[in-house]
Amino acid sequence: MKYSKQREMIHNCVKDNPCHLTADAIYEMLKKDHPNLSLGTVYRNLSQLAEHDMIKKVSIPGYPDRFDGTLEDHFHFICLECGEVKDLFIPELYGIDSVVEQSTGVDVSKCEMTFKGICEKCKSTKIV
Repeated sequence: MKYSKQREMIHNCVKDNPCHLTADAIYEMLKKDHPNLSLGTVYRNLSQLAEHDMIKKVSIPGYPDRFDGTLEDHFHFICLECGEVKDLFIPELYGIDSVVEQSTGVDVSKCEMTFKGICEKCKSTKIV
């Protein structure tokens, strides 16, 4: 993949932001300082960065795609109240693909798990 200043800027935005931003949010953040940036450029570069394993695309049915700069294996939690996506690093979940292989005889090439519920912040603001 050829170097591009815009691609580097988009890549850094994803890497430096733990919030799992959408393409639209990335565009809005970068547009302030780079008014010539187009939404199409953001989408195109995010796609290329994900294809080259420089970022992860987090696809959750019913929600817009998010982009994650954490390349280390991990899982995700999405809050059904505020929509925030959080990284989960839970050692007990690693190796679940081996459990599936042993139980079913299939060969698992990739495992993506997303947990859904209510985050701590939203739980604390709910009136019981």
